[in-house]
Amino acid sequence: MSKTNILVVVTGPTASGKTELAVRLAEYFATDVISADSRQIYKDLPIGTAAPSADERSRAYHHFVGTLELSDYYSAAVFEQEALSLLPGLWLKNKVAVVCGGSMMYIDALCNGIDEMPTISDATRNYCLSLLNEHGLEGVLAQLHIVDPEYYDIVDRQNTRRIVHALEVSLEAACPYSKLRTGKIADRPFEIIKFAIDRPRQELFERINKRVGVMIESGLEAEARRAFAKGRYNSLNTVGYKEMLAYFEGEMDYDTAVARIAKNTRVYAKKQLTWMARDNSIIKLEPSTAFDSALTIINERLSAQK
Repeated sequence: MSKTNILVVVTGPTASGKTELAVRLAEYFATDVISADSRQIYKDLPIGTAAPSADERSRAYHHFVGTLELSDYYSAAVFEQEALSLLPGLWLKNKVAVVCGGSMMYIDALCNGIDEMPTISDATRNYCLSLLNEHGLEGVLAQLHIVDPEYYDIVDRQNTRRIVHALEVSLEAACPYSKLRTGKIADRPFEIIKFAIDRPRQELFERINKRVGVMIESGLEAEARRAFAKGRYNSLNTVGYKEMLAYFEGEMDYDTAVARIAKNTRVYAKKQLTWMARDNSIIKLEPSTAFDSALTIINERLSAQK
């Protein structure tokens, strides 16, 4: 791979219009879309994860969408390895490859690299999952405080997946997770261009509310019931499904669960926006001219290589 190859990353908050922009770019450059979404990769969750539609997938082939069982383990580190392995084949057909997603750790892993971590054994994973199921997030946090007090002090207390992962790594490595995080940025042998559609916050939140309504009308409740019938997997510990589970178990009524899904999705979008604000390399695009603007920038980079 050489720097003549370009990785176009379409990122940004949920409901901002990433998928349509990525599909249009993939169509133009006759390439595929690499999905960088930590939940769309699982089967059986197309409604709650707002997976690409049949039309969008017919217009551009999507990798890492609906490929894993709910019980399968996946991580940003695995995504990094698999995406990097996929790219050379895509670049044989075209100098431009397209990535689309709002899972911040997945985007960072692919663009910047990720610290080398131990492979988590089934025994360690099962122990941490049992701890979570039996004692809740507070039980996992208590154990993390013992094995890695430094990371315990800074971890996002609302991010269950990140907390469980830190405990898994600490136990597997017999070393605090915080000591394994070097923060070293990898030197990728390709050019990276990051785009995000920049919508006013109120407009974005209205789009989120509308999307949640469409999910409900499309059968999110039934989808969640089918998914939880297969087990209480970590893949389901995400917005949309955890609120439905609370409804199923009588912890909240239906209307509250739906309202909570919309609220928690907006909270998640705020976190994505905070992450974006720290990355000065992201080019913000006006919604009405996003495709044309992105295309102009990409073609200028290609022309500069000639």
